[in-house]
Amino acid sequence: MAMFRQTALTAFLLLAACRPPASDDYVERGQISSGRQAPSEPIASPDTEGAVWAEALRENRLLYGKPGETPLMALECVESEGDPRLAFTRFARADPHAEAILALIGNSHVVRLFVDAQKQGDAWLWHGSVPADDPQLDVLTGARQVEATVPGAGSMILNPSRLPGELIETCQALASSAPSEPEDPA
Repeated sequence: MAMFRQTALTAFLLLAACRPPASDDYVERGQISSGRQAPSEPIASPDTEGAVWAEALRENRLLYGKPGETPLMALECVESEGDPRLAFTRFARADPHAEAILALIGNSHVVRLFVDAQKQGDAWLWHGSVPADDPQLDVLTGARQVEATVPGAGSMILNPSRLPGELIETCQALASSAPSEPEDPA
């Protein structure tokens, strides 16, 4: 029996020796894409003192920023496949095809919303949307300021306003007034 164990152990060790462990020469054995680029340098957080929410020329759209300057953020009620959604755009440079999370903290809520870099004109900007009836939107309906952060795009304070809450209510009303599909009689 001892001889059998000795033979089995020797066979096992010989088999293990056939497959060497990972080593520093892994680069030579596999291909590594050289097309990866580092993310862009982060931008500074914008100064939002005096920034306000204002109705845009387009219906059901709000812009946030200092009057007379480039907007910092936009909220808009849009329709997607028949369902109203609240779309948000952070007017900050994004790397092409990047994905991130927009964190919103305020009004007793902490919310994380997915954003993707989308090309608008010559620039890539952060954009995302959620269903109009998403309870996470409550973060924008209170009377307190909200901090909005996108990695690499800085953190900014959204000063309190009743306009985002009104836009969200309008968008939710569109969701509840949408015609429902008739039931299948079968």
